[in-house]
Amino acid sequence: MDYLFIINSDSGERVFSMVDAILFLLFAIAVLYLFIFAVNSLRKSKNTYPVTKKKYKYAVLFPAYKEDKVIVNSVQSFLEQEYPRDKYDIFVIAEDMKNETNKQLETLSAIVIPIQKKYSSKTNALLEAINYIESHEPQYDNVVILDADNVVESNYLEQLNNAFYSGCSAIQTHRVAKNLETNTAILDAVSEEINNSIFRKGHTQLGFSSALIGSGMAFEYELFKDCMQHAKHVGIDKQLEILLLKQNIYIEYLNTVYTYDEKVKNNSQFYNQRRRWLSTQFSNLFSGLFSFPSAIFKGNWDYCDKLFQWMMPPRVILFGSIIIIACILTVTNWIMAVKWWGLFALLCITFALAIPDYLINRKLAKAILNIPVLFILMFFNFFRLRGANKQFIHTEHGN
Repeated sequence: MDYLFIINSDSGERVFSMVDAILFLLFAIAVLYLFIFAVNSLRKSKNTYPVTKKKYKYAVLFPAYKEDKVIVNSVQSFLEQEYPRDKYDIFVIAEDMKNETNKQLETLSAIVIPIQKKYSSKTNALLEAINYIESHEPQYDNVVILDADNVVESNYLEQLNNAFYSGCSAIQTHRVAKNLETNTAILDAVSEEINNSIFRKGHTQLGFSSALIGSGMAFEYELFKDCMQHAKHVGIDKQLEILLLKQNIYIEYLNTVYTYDEKVKNNSQFYNQRRRWLSTQFSNLFSGLFSFPSAIFKGNWDYCDKLFQWMMPPRVILFGSIIIIACILTVTNWIMAVKWWGLFALLCITFALAIPDYLINRKLAKAILNIPVLFILMFFNFFRLRGANKQFIHTEHGN
C-alpha cells in the first residue's frame, strides 16, 4: 500500500510540474512579446513627414449617441484648425440628441446626419455617414474618425495631410487622456499609454502596423468606404484592422499627433466598456483564424501578428494571474515559485518602460490599489461575452 502511495504521489508531482511548465511557457511568451515591443517603443520615432503645399479635402466624422454634453465643445475645438476651412467638412452622426444641440451644431457649420434606428452602433453610424456623403456626390480625399468627446490641436489636419501626401493610406494618431480625476480614469489612461507604446509605437518601430483604437483614426476616403461595406458589428477598429491587414495595407502611427479622449471614470463604466472590447476581440479572432494559414503562406506577418495579439489575455488579467500563481506556489513549492516571481518582475519592468513619465506620480501609486477590483471585473467579463459584440453598450461622457 505504501508503495502504491509513493507511485501515485510521484505521478501527481509529475502532472503538477507539467501543468506548471505549460502555464509558465504560455505566460512567458506573452510577457516576452510585450517586453520586446516596449523596449523598441523607447527608440526615437521615425514617422516625421515633410510639409506639403498640396491640401487634400477631409470628411471629419463624429458619431454621437446622447452626446449633448460634449459634442458642441468637440466641434468648436476642431474648427480651430489652421487648415483651410474649405478643405474639410464636419459631420455629426446624431442619434437621440436634443434638437437644440443639433441646431447649435448646424450654426457652427457642422452637417448633422440624424439616425432613425434605435441604439445604433458606431459601425452603423459610420455607414450612415458614408451613405449620406455618397448621395451628395463626394469630393473627399480622406476621412477622419473622432469620438464625440475628442478634442485635437490646431495643427491636427495639417500633420495628417503631410503623412497622406507622403504615401500613408491608414493612420492612427496618439490618443491620450483629457481627464485624470479618478483612480479608474488614471488606470484607464495608463492602460491606453501602455497600448500606445507596445501595440503602436513599438510595432511601427519594428516595421509592423499600428493597432487602431476606434477614434483619432484617418484613412483614404475610397479605402475607408470599401472597408465599411464589409463591416458587420460593433468594434469598428478591430474590423478595420483585419480588413486592412488582409490587403497588406500598412497602418501608420503618428506619435506626436494627439487626440484627447475622455477616460472611463468609474468601475461600472470600465466593466461595460471592457466587456464590449473583449467580446469584439474574440469574435474577430475566431473569424480571422480562417485566413491564418493563407496569411502564413503569403508571408503576411502583420496579419499573423494581429491574430497573436488577440490570443493574448488582457494585461490586467495577465498581471493578476501571474501574481496569484506565484503566491500559491510560494506556499506550496517555493522553488517553482521563483521563476514566476521573475516573470512578474519582467512584466513590471515592461509596464514601467511603456508608461510615459507624465503619468508616474503619487496619483498613480494610489490608483494601483484599485487594480484588484479591475482584475475581478475583467475576470467576470469572460463569462458575459455572448452577444456583447452585437448589442449597443454606451459609455456616457461628461463635460
